[in-house]
Amino acid sequence: MSKLLANIIGIGSYIPEKVFTNQDLARMVDTTDEWIVSRTGIKERHIAEINQGVSDLAVPAITKALTQAKLSAEDLELIVVGTCSPDYPVFPSTGCVIQDRIGAKNAAAFDVSAACSGFIYALSIATQYIENGTYKNILVVGADELSKSLNWQDRGTCVLFGDGAGAAVLAPDKTYGVLATHLGAVGSGWKHLLVPEGGTKQPLTKAGLENKKNTIQMNGKEVFRFAVKAVEDSLGAVLAKCNIKKEALALFIPHQANIRIIDHAVKHMGFPKDKVYANLDRYGNTSAASIPLALDEAHREGRIKKGDLVGVCGFGAGLTYGAGIIKWGI
Repeated sequence: MSKLLANIIGIGSYIPEKVFTNQDLARMVDTTDEWIVSRTGIKERHIAEINQGVSDLAVPAITKALTQAKLSAEDLELIVVGTCSPDYPVFPSTGCVIQDRIGAKNAAAFDVSAACSGFIYALSIATQYIENGTYKNILVVGADELSKSLNWQDRGTCVLFGDGAGAAVLAPDKTYGVLATHLGAVGSGWKHLLVPEGGTKQPLTKAGLENKKNTIQMNGKEVFRFAVKAVEDSLGAVLAKCNIKKEALALFIPHQANIRIIDHAVKHMGFPKDKVYANLDRYGNTSAASIPLALDEAHREGRIKKGDLVGVCGFGAGLTYGAGIIKWGI
């Protein structure tokens, strides 16, 4: 009997309506459109409204994915949500909120916190459940609203992030699906990308609130160095697991963090730029949403066709990273 693969049978994405351009940022902080584009490749991003939780972004993406998969929410047996910006800070999980909102009453649900690698981690977990026969229909979500954790006076971070959600429905198949995943972490780098206050290690104080210690703090140089290596190492590892060459990939979708990271990594790997997908100019870094959002767009644009081999790679706070090879089955 051939190995069961976790096949993506439905994909969907959603971004909030509010657009925040570089010109808008230039009116808030000491920056310019030219400075942002030259250093990040980002021109605009979408920002959630104050009353929109991350589940509000996820549900429309899930609806699209279920429609394409031709399944109802009641057909789902498991929901895995990659997010580091949940609706509620301690509990319940956003997975449980989503389960209730879409009516997936037969599904177990939980969250995975791996920051921008969240979708890859969630996809890898879901893949194991399908391969071992535990579940058949699994929903994997990547969604984040990091705009609500930004210091809008810090031009080193506020120019980078946008909000969004992506969702994929997985089902067993003998031909198409996730061929392999590879996960990793460099925990010693946790201090280079963090929100210092608001957790159990350092509860939020009045002084911390005044000094923006409840917002994202980043050592850009260290994160850049880590990210470039993580892309090359993780993609190389997962290609080796599949015993295929990078030339066999029809498309490579890296985490959409910074165009300089992407360009530097693929150049070092000798990967052709025309096979690399990028949409961060329109969305910025949407954290766990970036890869499913790009997968959905690439599929709708005809950049991915049934039978194509697609490489995906994420990296983020933790520091975490991961990659996967998918034999596209839609």
